[in-house]
Amino acid sequence: MSRTDPPGLDLGRLRARLDESLPGLVTGELVAEVVQGGRSNLTYVVGDGNANWVVRRPPLGHVLPTAHDMKREYRVISGLADTAVPVPEALLLCEDTDVLGAPFYVMEFVAGTPYRTDTELIPLGPERTRAIADSLVDTLVDLHAVDPASVGLGGFGRPEGFLDRQLRRWKKQYDGSRSRDLPGIDELHDRLAARVPESGKPSIIHGDYRLDNVLVDGDDRITAVLDWEMSTLGDPLTDIALMVAYAERASAGLKFVSNVSAAPGYPGTDEVIARYAARSGRNVSQLNWYVGFAFFKLAVILEGIYFRFTQGQTVGFGFEEMGAGVLPLIEHGNDILKEES
Repeated sequence: MSRTDPPGLDLGRLRARLDESLPGLVTGELVAEVVQGGRSNLTYVVGDGNANWVVRRPPLGHVLPTAHDMKREYRVISGLADTAVPVPEALLLCEDTDVLGAPFYVMEFVAGTPYRTDTELIPLGPERTRAIADSLVDTLVDLHAVDPASVGLGGFGRPEGFLDRQLRRWKKQYDGSRSRDLPGIDELHDRLAARVPESGKPSIIHGDYRLDNVLVDGDDRITAVLDWEMSTLGDPLTDIALMVAYAERASAGLKFVSNVSAAPGYPGTDEVIARYAARSGRNVSQLNWYVGFAFFKLAVILEGIYFRFTQGQTVGFGFEEMGAGVLPLIEHGNDILKEES
């Protein structure tokens, strides 16, 4: 870590706010580093030589409406603190933009590995890989079993009309980043809009649930679920469908997300769906629609990130080829929905 301020983080102002709000927390000079791998909100590990914490803030520019909501992330991890879902301790929410130029929050640093590639899992062997994947599904079931009202999240979202509203929201997000022609994306949206399923019992949903958004310890236990920026109350099948979409990344040509499902021992899509259905009791008969929607959402997210990269408004590396990954997502989403026609 470095004493130099990384982009988007003024260590002096951060220290002053921490001293004011959490006196005694910081005991030495702050150092920080950007956590690489994040493609949306910016994440930093900050330390004083004795302890580490994590700071989250929005991107440096082109922040779309409803996206990158620090208060939402802070609220959901605070609400889930005493449930079966492992989350870091929420320490501070700062909505004063004079400090870092944007709202941010500070949370506990949790040790663990966010497995992103099959090569990281292969040394563990098939049995451990299977155990980690099964735990990932089971943790999602635990999340969807939480009663929102019992943890202070009863008003966290509006489940009624959730899927219609989500489709409109992601279309609006795409329109906000529309800078080039993307053949098939409007067709995919129209296919989804024409056959929106009726949702079952709503739950707290994560919105971007996958193995590299959780931390796993040396005993293969999930120690924390991270990156809650898209969380809300809604249809839980959107979470499991996104896991399926990520697992099918190879055939979709998606190169910029985790490919852990290729590791020996990682369960196949049908096994993941069956485990989720059996443990949650949810009806997954219309899951193809949800998977098609997941590909639409991924295409919009990737296009938004690519747009910010072209405008010089994001931090990190590996963005140069992102634009090429959008069209295969659109094509795969259309293919899935055509199969159901």
